[in-house]
Amino acid sequence: MRIVELILDEEQEIGIEAISVVENPAIEEDFIALKSQEFRLAEVDKEKRILMGALLIPNKPIYRRNGEDEYYIYFSKDTVLKASQMYLMQGKQNNSTLEHQYEINGLSLVESWIVEDKVHDKSVKYGMDLPLGTWVGSVKVNNDNIWNEFVKTGKVKGFSIEGYFADKMERPQEKINDFSSDEVLRKLDEGEAEYLLSEIKAIIKNDKRVKGGKKMVLESYSDYPSGVKNNAKRGLDLNEKVNNKCATQVGKVRAQQLAQGKPISVETIKRMYSYLSRAETYYDEGDTKACGTISYLLWGGKAGKRWAESKLKELDLIDLKAPCHDGYEQYGMKMKNGRLVPNCIPIK
Repeated sequence: MRIVELILDEEQEIGIEAISVVENPAIEEDFIALKSQEFRLAEVDKEKRILMGALLIPNKPIYRRNGEDEYYIYFSKDTVLKASQMYLMQGKQNNSTLEHQYEINGLSLVESWIVEDKVHDKSVKYGMDLPLGTWVGSVKVNNDNIWNEFVKTGKVKGFSIEGYFADKMERPQEKINDFSSDEVLRKLDEGEAEYLLSEIKAIIKNDKRVKGGKKMVLESYSDYPSGVKNNAKRGLDLNEKVNNKCATQVGKVRAQQLAQGKPISVETIKRMYSYLSRAETYYDEGDTKACGTISYLLWGGKAGKRWAESKLKELDLIDLKAPCHDGYEQYGMKMKNGRLVPNCIPIK
């Protein structure tokens, strides 16, 4: 399996387009909601509405599959630094989305820095243990709905970037399970290479689909019914009629993928079910111009939810039996110990 480094092509001015607040961050690091009490300011009774967390972590492998091609992607320290600088130089600090689906206003990146000291970095004060070279940011939330309905209730737990990078393709490696050195690893210093390999080992060890040290099912699926494809096509058509104003680029790409019957990864199926479980509240079959309706269809609609649930049950990756305790109600799903479980929030 290959390890592919993603890089910036500054001549094409590609890079990070927006910061998304999400339930399950791809970089697997949660942000921290900061209040004025933690800053010990004079007006200790007012929330500052600031979220702090990792935006991009260097040398952290992320598993990807494209058809039969399996590989890991990662960002070097140099790319993380350049991406953080370009994001601000291009004036994109106010670009924000929710779950990579809805463009939202009122969120601004107000602090941005690279971790250079494991002991004295500001992130340490708030209990974060981040690798050197990590891009950390503080986001000011001046959007009442996002703060009250998503942050305070715990519906979103971290940051996830969205943007465009170039693939720096390396020659084929020996199998990752052999953990042998190759050109990619030799380019890194000893500490970084060790971190990259330890992360890959952890992915393989902790994945329930990996047994006996051998990778069994890390694959994608395309056996979803025609209803999923048709819903995605309809969502694309409806979005075109409103000048493609609904959903982010990620949502539009996902719809193209479903409409064409292309395989999607297990992680995408998890996100698909979690998103559709929450978004069905905003679906109105009679309002074909509403972004809630269009975005729901882009991800496969009701047929997509039914198929995703069935597939996750088949893979033993979902637990629908976990009830919400008294005083709590279910709002979609969340990840716990590698399985999707009901997301329980306090009843207002």
